[in-house]
Amino acid sequence: MAHDMSTLPQLHLIDHPLARHALTGLRRSDTTSAVFRTRLRELARFVAIAATSDLALTPTRITTPVTTIDTGETLAHSLIIAPVLRAGLAMADGVLDVCPDAEVRHIGLHRDEKTLLPATYYTNLPEVINPTATVLIVDPMLATGGSACAAVACFKQRGAKHIRFLSVISAPEGVSTLSQAHPDVPIYTINVDQCLNEHGFIVPGLGDAGDRAFGTL
Repeated sequence: MAHDMSTLPQLHLIDHPLARHALTGLRRSDTTSAVFRTRLRELARFVAIAATSDLALTPTRITTPVTTIDTGETLAHSLIIAPVLRAGLAMADGVLDVCPDAEVRHIGLHRDEKTLLPATYYTNLPEVINPTATVLIVDPMLATGGSACAAVACFKQRGAKHIRFLSVISAPEGVSTLSQAHPDVPIYTINVDQCLNEHGFIVPGLGDAGDRAFGTL
């Protein structure tokens, strides 16, 4: 089934030769967990750079080892990285490589494999989030969109106004679901794949990102 994503202004595709190369390695079924984590961290950097390219800056006076200048710049508002457990943990370090001063919060969601609906099992969020803060929700895959919508809703309920969703691959169904439920949330991803299969997995996808990164029980 063909899906036209070009009409969705929220969608931002990151197109770079090195990202395409890394994504191919990530997809391979024979990629080890160690290499999978390395590739995912690499791709997270690409996505994070794109997702933070328009953050506001404030002029800052600083002293260098040579002189004092008034042309320094620092982020105008705080930044929060929120990996969705557990797969999002494999992307978090890559985002932190780009945003080392960010605060890190976690949200745990699991998907019922029969209903495909998300359920929250853990949150590490403040009761009130500064409305000027930028929140980067991080999850390697945007599949059905259910978990993404639930994560966004959790942050909005606590006052977040500037939320961005970062993934490596997305399904058209997930992009549409998140865009319709939260049209104010930009989506940054490397690739939009073909579709979801009957089990809710992205095709061609890369399998279960959490299992591939951290192993199975």
